[in-house]
Amino acid sequence: MKVQVIVPTAGLGVRLNAGKPKALVFLSGKPLFLFCLQTFEQHPLVDSIILVVPQEHKEEFKANVELFNITKVRHIVDGGKTRCESVLKGLGCVDEDTEIVAVHDGARPFVTKEVIEKAIHTAQKNGAAIVGVPVKPTIKRVNPKDYFVTETVAREGLWEVQTPQVFKREVLFKAHQENDDQSATDDSVLVERIGMPVKMLEGGHGNLKITTPEDLRIAEALLKNNDG
Repeated sequence: MKVQVIVPTAGLGVRLNAGKPKALVFLSGKPLFLFCLQTFEQHPLVDSIILVVPQEHKEEFKANVELFNITKVRHIVDGGKTRCESVLKGLGCVDEDTEIVAVHDGARPFVTKEVIEKAIHTAQKNGAAIVGVPVKPTIKRVNPKDYFVTETVAREGLWEVQTPQVFKREVLFKAHQENDDQSATDDSVLVERIGMPVKMLEGGHGNLKITTPEDLRIAEALLKNNDG
């Protein structure tokens, strides 16, 4: 079984106010995107990594990959204007003999080897697998015009979706070829639209996505706690 991982890192990180792509923001002394790359580098099921980056920062990403000796990165590709377009560009580098393609946000530093392995094996069996966590807070639907609550949504069956999202190669290719929805925020929604059932696996709340300065502080605290 040949497995390739696409890691989109083209997000500009506007909410982090960092003045650079959020994947290049430092976390505990190194760029954020390197955390997940090192996990995939060490995973025995992962054959290679396709890194999708902002074109204007390509050399900086390349330099960091070389500095930290991430040998499984086979392609560093210019990203698109949207996440969907960036993943599609990454798919253009996937080998024809690859069976499984995983997509993982470069801004999720704490994905575990166990979650990766479980998602790969589930996708191999079912065609499509994603990870997430059951929603814990009370969820309200709010009128966007006046901010009055219109509904309290039952939490039963609601999950917060994370990455990696893992698919058989032909499934992900078909999903992107038959859908041109650039507003799609993940790949599984495109797979759902072609009628393929998507299996949900429980991840963990530690697999957070770094989006805001608060997220960065939480990530730093988690690292310090683990070191202690």
